[in-house]
Amino acid sequence: MKKTYKIDVDCANCANKMEQAARQTAGVADATVNFMTLKMIVEFLEGQDHKAVMEQVRKNCKKVESDCEVYL
Repeated sequence: MKKTYKIDVDCANCANKMEQAARQTAGVADATVNFMTLKMIVEFLEGQDHKAVMEQVRKNCKKVESDCEVYL
């Protein structure tokens, strides 16, 4: 399953850090961050609870870029 989330981030480099953090989160098959549209597309592994996984994605993104936001 794929879902799109609105994000808030200041620069393209920060968006790249967020993308890497999201991809390394357990339960995520793939993630893409588009700085121009301020959107994150996350593909979840089969059988994962997307809400729980996204809470962890948000935490992981905050670790690498403290002033970013992922709107769930």
